Amino acid sequence: MDLKELGLEIKKYRKENSISQSKICDDLKISRATLSSLENGRGVDVGIKKVMQILDYLGYEFCIKQKSLFPTLEDLRNE
Repeated sequence: MDLKELGLEIKKYRKENSISQSKICDDLKISRATLSSLENGRGVDVGIKKVMQILDYLGYEFCIKQKSLFPTLEDLRNE
């Protein structure tokens, strides 16, 4: 997953929970421009700590897993 995909997922999670950008930004003390850029994949330089705070706020967590040696079904569909 790249930063653009991560931003789109954050946007999806936020909308599924009916939370406005303003609400998250006010509660987490981040700028709306930063969140908007992240959600829209505009190459914002956002730190991992902020990403983790946003995910936590939305009820998700950041985790690292070993990359599979074999393609996933999604990978095969995208080919």
